[in-house]
Amino acid sequence: MAQVAPALETGTQGTQGTRRRTSKLARREARAFYGFASPWIIGFILFGGGPVVAALLLSFAHWSLLSTPSWAGFANYHKMFADPLFYKSIVNTIYFGAGSVCLGVVTSFLLAILLNQKVRGLGFFRTVFYLPSVVAGVATAILWVNILQPDSGLINSFLRFFGIKGPGWLVDEHWAIPGLILMSVWGAGNTIVIYLAGLQSISPTLYEAARIDGAGWWSRFWHVTVPMMSPVIFFNVVTSLIASLQAYTLVLVMTEGGPNNATLMLGLYIYRQAFEYFDMGYAAALSWAMFALIGVATALQFVLARRWVHYDA
Repeated sequence: MAQVAPALETGTQGTQGTRRRTSKLARREARAFYGFASPWIIGFILFGGGPVVAALLLSFAHWSLLSTPSWAGFANYHKMFADPLFYKSIVNTIYFGAGSVCLGVVTSFLLAILLNQKVRGLGFFRTVFYLPSVVAGVATAILWVNILQPDSGLINSFLRFFGIKGPGWLVDEHWAIPGLILMSVWGAGNTIVIYLAGLQSISPTLYEAARIDGAGWWSRFWHVTVPMMSPVIFFNVVTSLIASLQAYTLVLVMTEGGPNNATLMLGLYIYRQAFEYFDMGYAAALSWAMFALIGVATALQFVLARRWVHYDA
């Protein structure tokens, strides 16, 4: 027992020494983490957290930018729920968001599959499809206003070549949002790059095993490519939906919310209230409505993702 006790003491001391070294290393790593992360944290607090708190306070106030803010209680929120244009902008925003995400995600996925084939001039084709993503938003909007012109636009001219009369696109209430959805595919280059990275990370052995089992092209695509790409598809759906629900610049330049408020999105309505009508309090309340809309849509995506996203595929 006399020999065992020192051994136990030595083991205890060794364990305590290891714990001390581990704790010291953990503290050093924590200090390094906060040191490197501090620029982002400080920037977020000053330029992200500060405006968020200010918007929350302003949503309970009347403020015209040129006067002193005055407390309004829930008046802005009462006004919002009684405002028919608020509901119209919500419907338009959801319509545009759902349409542009569905069309954009499917189109960019199919283009990424084509751009993942081993063909001559592949670098050129990838560059061509990515180039629209680096064009400024206003330039893109002006370009598509001309493309979607009912009489002289490129799309309707193409349809006339086959004897088809094209719609009024941006000047027709029923075709204005479909026109914007069609335009949204223009900037799919970033999404294509993410899809390409995901496609190239799929192990070729999975396709080889599927071929040995007699699987055709469609079976390999549906049972190998889609499940393996489901986390990437989910990421693109979430980020694209968040961006689409905040659509503002393209709508302002292309339609200014018309015709007859047919393309009035929530982002554009917030801009109008803030900088055309100088009702900053109401604009702040609308901003929180947009935040709630994006939060609910994102949470719903995460709930539905449990049914079709396979992280362990």
